[in-house]
Amino acid sequence: MSSAHEQHGEHGAQGHHGPQADHGPRALPASLNAPDVLLAWRRRALLVAAAFALLTLLFTSTHEGRNHIMRAYLMGYMTVFNFAGGALVLLMLQYVTGGKWGLLLRRPLEAMTRTLPLVALMVVPILVPFLGKHLYQWVLYPDAASTHNAYLNHLINQEQELTANFKRPMLNPHALVVESCIIFAVLLLFMVLLNRWSIERDADPASGTEPSYDRWRTRFENLSGPGILVYVILLTLGAIVWIKSLDVTWYSSIWGLQFLVAQGYAVLALSILSVILLSRYEPMKTLLRTTEQHDLGKLAFAFVMLNIYLCFAEFLIIWSGNIPDELPWYLNRIRGGWWYVCSLDFICHWLIPFCLLLSRDLKRNKRKMIWLTCFMIFARLVDMFWLIEPNFSDSAANLHIAGNIGMLAYITVPATVLALWSAYYMTQLMSRPLVCTNDPHLEEILEPEHAF
Repeated sequence: MSSAHEQHGEHGAQGHHGPQADHGPRALPASLNAPDVLLAWRRRALLVAAAFALLTLLFTSTHEGRNHIMRAYLMGYMTVFNFAGGALVLLMLQYVTGGKWGLLLRRPLEAMTRTLPLVALMVVPILVPFLGKHLYQWVLYPDAASTHNAYLNHLINQEQELTANFKRPMLNPHALVVESCIIFAVLLLFMVLLNRWSIERDADPASGTEPSYDRWRTRFENLSGPGILVYVILLTLGAIVWIKSLDVTWYSSIWGLQFLVAQGYAVLALSILSVILLSRYEPMKTLLRTTEQHDLGKLAFAFVMLNIYLCFAEFLIIWSGNIPDELPWYLNRIRGGWWYVCSLDFICHWLIPFCLLLSRDLKRNKRKMIWLTCFMIFARLVDMFWLIEPNFSDSAANLHIAGNIGMLAYITVPATVLALWSAYYMTQLMSRPLVCTNDPHLEEILEPEHAF
């Protein structure tokens, strides 16, 4: 089937130089299904997951190794949650705002949202107190008495004790389970409705007519508008209990918004990567024009700038305020060897994508955009490492491999989680046609290019 797609793509590429390409719209290929090459990609992802999972087993023999495994697992879990959850909110945003860019990304975004059941299963190890105690102080010391004993034994300081007791109604092992279940129950509901309606819209007997377009647009807008607000609230809750609470003394009023923008950054990178790779084969080869690829690059650039603004604004306000309760969070991330990680995060996460996406030619070049989007996903992993590891008291001594081989879990565990998630993502991509046929922008996107 993939060879047939490639042959069709070659004929289509030749046809683009003929009269039809110059004077009339292109025709959709006979098959709108995903190419069979995804089977090979999925197989490779599963092999990568198995290989890195076996390497991870080497780190389970020591106490520190087990600690690093759980921290690295949290890093991998949050990365795939950002993909699945971020795809859901970006899909709802597209339904609210409209635009032909959504036609290209809709199926990849829907496939990412359908990985939410797997992501929900992945949260289970974090909810188990036996494992969660390696991450959270409030799981290791779940009540006021154990927290006070930890303070008396100099395992935590007084500020940590007082803050943990104050936040106890929200940060305790039972609340963690309840909060996580609420988050995934609501997200799964949105996921089911959006994906079911998407299939029903294409099967509408009145497909291709204005009444059908208007009816389905109204239905999606009515769900997606309030859904975005609900998602932002749930994301803020998840970011607090899963990441921010690693340091119970840390406060941030824009933590949820930072995660929301970072999700858009990562999801756009993966979506653009998916679409460009799929455009080597039909049917995406017919759909992806240089114009739309350029538009997607500009949208990614906007998220890069917004990410820079939010993160730097918070840092500038806290640094200039010079309040002892707030500064330690940043000091722990710039002192000693962490200054190099901080610099790497700034260069990879912000500086390089910002400078490269300024280029019009780069945004229109498929090969360069593949490399850049892969780099942006890597940068998100660096940023997640910088957010997680410095929360632990032993982090200053962990930036080396000699005698601390467990640190390599930060490579093997996220690679395992990401590879497993990617395999399931590709499974979902293959489960539906890649083109939404009952969309008013389909005719426009099949028009030939007029400027390059």
